[in-house]
Amino acid sequence: MADTTRQGVLFPSLFSKPVHIAFSQEHLSGYGGTVLLAARDRRLGLSQRLAAVLRDPRQPGKVQHELLEQLRQRLFGIALGCPDGNDAARLRGDPMLKLACDRDPLAGDALASQPTLSRFENGVSRTQLLRMGQQLAETLVEEQARRRRGQRRPRRIIIDVDPTCDPTHGDQQLTFFNGFYKSWCYLPVVVTISFDREARKYPVAVLLRPGNARALLGVRGVLKRLLALLRRRFPRAALYVRADAGFASHEFFNYLDGEGLRFALAMGSNSRLRELAAGWMKVARRKVQRDGTKATLYRESTYKARRWNRPHRLACKAEVVVEEGKPPRDNARFVVTNLPLSYGSAGLFEFYYGHSDMENTIKELKNDLAMDRTSCCRFAANQLRVLLTLASYVLMQSMQECARDEELQRAQMATLRDRLVQIAVRVSSSVRRIVLEFTAHHPWTDDWLACARRLGAVPL
Repeated sequence: MADTTRQGVLFPSLFSKPVHIAFSQEHLSGYGGTVLLAARDRRLGLSQRLAAVLRDPRQPGKVQHELLEQLRQRLFGIALGCPDGNDAARLRGDPMLKLACDRDPLAGDALASQPTLSRFENGVSRTQLLRMGQQLAETLVEEQARRRRGQRRPRRIIIDVDPTCDPTHGDQQLTFFNGFYKSWCYLPVVVTISFDREARKYPVAVLLRPGNARALLGVRGVLKRLLALLRRRFPRAALYVRADAGFASHEFFNYLDGEGLRFALAMGSNSRLRELAAGWMKVARRKVQRDGTKATLYRESTYKARRWNRPHRLACKAEVVVEEGKPPRDNARFVVTNLPLSYGSAGLFEFYYGHSDMENTIKELKNDLAMDRTSCCRFAANQLRVLLTLASYVLMQSMQECARDEELQRAQMATLRDRLVQIAVRVSSSVRRIVLEFTAHHPWTDDWLACARRLGAVPL
């Protein structure tokens, strides 16, 4: 049935027959896969745990939208590809989003408006944000411990720490010009964990920081809470830390030593390191002159900066790069580590290069889930936004692990959303049940059904 309040259109000569377009009054949605996100959220208890630390100062008799509902509305909205608070103006009546937030998809009132969500975002205190971050990390670590129950316990857990630039374009609090990135920005730091030799990284923390923040600002506090959690859940696992050269300061090395952590950190070149590597670089240059191709040598030494508590192994990659039409170029790289000698020089670099995949994780957080949509004026509100983005990533990644197809298990979040979430659906409701009708021509129907079964759905 056509909606008489909206004018239809007609393409009279575009195809072999005239094409008439009208807007249906049926309850349709383009986000049929929201039910998968809701099912995963209920199993993890993620939104419930995040909302449990919030305090509602409003008068109970005047509350129309509970904090849990508003949190879910923002959490699922980010996962659906609608990360901005302004998107609520269009999505607050979507039947699938209402269903995911525990409202009747047809008869239930609309969800919160943009002004209501804005007040929600600006009403969360710093203490509550800290507790929400802790609840998010605990939820993910507990789920990983549960999944590995009955299997071989992980022997090592690798913690990767990496900052990223979040450009700002307004009057946000604590935005500063950063000379390295040549931008007014924030500098959030993302922390992930991975197990044994698994390639998948699990983001457990994100900390928004001012644009002029030092590399270690807030990092030790995040690691302190994370280490306590990991040691409680995985007491026999060895803990490793990887980070780029921005973290290679005496404060961080001494902190890692004091915590008894194994680490592999890149280190920027300085006069002392160039002096150590000079002989190895000469050998690499002679090899290039002889063979005419790129030369790479792995060597190591012992190194101690003046303010380090103890000396550590220094692995050097003495490399000379040859490119057509260009003169040979020196490319010396250094990694400082306390890993055992069983990791040879080349093995140390191989282990450290596992850190490079952090760029893909951060790219997904920013490009697919809009973690850099930090457009609130208040810094704390922007911290809530990046935290909810991380929570949405955790939901999507957890749903991805339930996929049957191996390609889908390795897919980026945008691909996962296209195949499992953004699906047209007709919603109907009766006294006894709610019916969701998808098209039989959806290309990934079998994958969707397999994922639904692993999330607790029962075959009819």
